[in-house]
Amino acid sequence: MNSFSTAREVVESLNGIIDLSTGQLKVLDEQRFRSEAIDRLVYSAVFGSDEVKATARWLIWEAGQQLGVMPASIQGLYEARGGGEIAGFTVPAMNLRGLTYHMGRAAIRAALQHNVGAFVFEIARSEMGYTEQKPEEYSVVLIAAGLREGWNGPIFVQGDHFQINRKGWEKDQAGQIDALKKLIDDAIAGGFYNIDIDSSTTVDLSQPTVDTQQHSNYLAAAELTAYIRSKEPRGVTISVGGEIGEVGGKNSTPEELEAYMTGYLRELKQRGAGLKGISKISIQTGTEHGGVVLPDGSVADVSLDFNVLKSLSHLAQQKYGLAGAVQHGASTLPDSAFHKFVESDCCEVHLATAFQNMTFESAHFPSGLRDEMYDFARANYQDEKKEGQTDEQFIYKTRKKLYGPFKKQAWDMEPDKLAELGREWEEKFAFYYQQLAVGDSRDIVKRYVKPVRIARPRPQALEEVAKSAR
Repeated sequence: MNSFSTAREVVESLNGIIDLSTGQLKVLDEQRFRSEAIDRLVYSAVFGSDEVKATARWLIWEAGQQLGVMPASIQGLYEARGGGEIAGFTVPAMNLRGLTYHMGRAAIRAALQHNVGAFVFEIARSEMGYTEQKPEEYSVVLIAAGLREGWNGPIFVQGDHFQINRKGWEKDQAGQIDALKKLIDDAIAGGFYNIDIDSSTTVDLSQPTVDTQQHSNYLAAAELTAYIRSKEPRGVTISVGGEIGEVGGKNSTPEELEAYMTGYLRELKQRGAGLKGISKISIQTGTEHGGVVLPDGSVADVSLDFNVLKSLSHLAQQKYGLAGAVQHGASTLPDSAFHKFVESDCCEVHLATAFQNMTFESAHFPSGLRDEMYDFARANYQDEKKEGQTDEQFIYKTRKKLYGPFKKQAWDMEPDKLAELGREWEEKFAFYYQQLAVGDSRDIVKRYVKPVRIARPRPQALEEVAKSAR
């Protein structure tokens, strides 16, 4: 597939499908827009020139607003859960690191099949870098996936692990906060109406009390929450998450949760009496991002303490009105464990590495491309190879960084291979939806979530096209 060359070419390709004569987008033929136009339009939104990207992204965003495929905050649903109105399911939050359009389509197909409304697409701060997916691109690609699959309803797009760098914090705390504020600006502008603040990296377990251990964590979280509230689009309450235990560290405790929440709520109130706080809290229960990889490249069994998850989720709900506890790093758990998240009243579980593993290891992923990608890792990331690490362990840990350099090559793989991968992904998404009991949740989402239409100004390239047409 080729990208459009100019903004004019984009517009001319949509003759009879859209109308721009009033200055606003009007979709004239929804069926053709969804089935004929969107594939090349989203390709151009990712790989086109700057003017073509801006044009294609605006058209996709505005079409989504008109056709009901709209980024939204999950806040209303989580408030209902925190208030005891709903329960009995765990929301999957899925990090799509690569082939995002195709994988997003698979997730939405599975959602349509099982009538799922409660699911989140997310991307972490670190992933934005190595996958080369900035917020505006990520959300637009997922809107396009929804349009292509006939979706109608909110799309929950989340900034995962908006994280403070520990070493950077020790040198320049203000600089770390400012960097996250800039990221928040970009995220909100891109349609991320769900943001997880991860200042748990500042927790200092050498301090004598739980409050002093969590002090920097809740202080930074309160400041960043207040900043998010000051930047919200009119009518939108962004769902903000906090975190008390860094994934891969020691298991979280009730004392840590209470110390964090007490300090956080106090600090947030000082920044504005009416400011709404976090809707959920991420904790550590024994998992590690990506799992623990063995010398042969397989992943070790994970020991996750569901009792910790359940007790802290109940504490978060009953004492603070939160939706509950969030579990990170779960996708490398055995399939037999996933129903336990619902039993533990976990409100949200984050899934990433399993999708990556099944993609790279699929018989339908082109072997030549995979070999080229792995050779690239060996040539460019050798400094990340730890002493005693096997080649299999090295590749497993570094292959996530191959999504960015090979983004176009992956997108351009043979359509039949993409279709087969899509079927595999769809089956996996359906499994997670079933295990996490979010089937038939579209009506619940519709009851508690009211997406807000947010128009964007036309890009300059479209203005030039309009002028020349007069």
